[in-house]
Amino acid sequence: MKKILILFILLSVKLISQTSFNVIYEADYKLQYKMLNIPNAIIQETTFALLINEKESYFKNMNKYVGDSLRYEKKLDDNSSIHEHFKYSTFFRENIGTTDGKIYVTAPISNKNFKYEETNGIDWKLVNEHKKIGNYNCQKAVTKKYGRTWIAYFTKDIPFPFGPYKFNKLPGLILEVYDEKNDYHYTLYKFGKRKYICKSANINTNATLVEKSRIFDYQRKELGDQNQFNDFIEDKETLNFLRKKSAERAKQFNPVELSIY
Repeated sequence: MKKILILFILLSVKLISQTSFNVIYEADYKLQYKMLNIPNAIIQETTFALLINEKESYFKNMNKYVGDSLRYEKKLDDNSSIHEHFKYSTFFRENIGTTDGKIYVTAPISNKNFKYEETNGIDWKLVNEHKKIGNYNCQKAVTKKYGRTWIAYFTKDIPFPFGPYKFNKLPGLILEVYDEKNDYHYTLYKFGKRKYICKSANINTNATLVEKSRIFDYQRKELGDQNQFNDFIEDKETLNFLRKKSAERAKQFNPVELSIY
């Protein structure tokens, strides 16, 4: 009986760790980005939440953060209106967990959930340049990662080695990070103590583990899917036009990661 009880406790802990996250601080970021790699591309904007404790962080889009909480509480389900589901939708659907050694990513793709792991190996070069962001004194750092050169500003005033997206391993919280072309620009707009259990951190526990290469650049493939309009459009001329535009959009797509490493 004692062995069965211990096994039950271990399984319960494992289940909780898959779905929940122990939050001590929350850092909220604004992202300004150019989805298309074309001249005078429209600058779009969205927000993210970075959940933090002493050992790890969890990053997700704010719409998904709120929507997943509602789904966990059964306040958003199959009976909810299309408008309600659309309200909490986002193009940035990944959940990103970061520890000292690994980065864990869960990505819902075409009604299926996939996950992959990669080594947490960002190599920063500290630069003797400083600036003030809000009330925080920040130092500059530079790295080359995922096909781009990234510039970050971190503060030792907040001694957590985390930041937005997959950026971390600096001696303080990253308050701002952007690529040299300024296609993707993350900026902290709120930081504070929260201290709660986020039970809906990762509700996609049925995700299939795959190599990153299998789903890399999946957003471009979704944008260029020639069958995505079949169930909604019957007119062949309109259908052909939309297929052509989707192919163009896929070619022009400008993802945050241009390369797999």
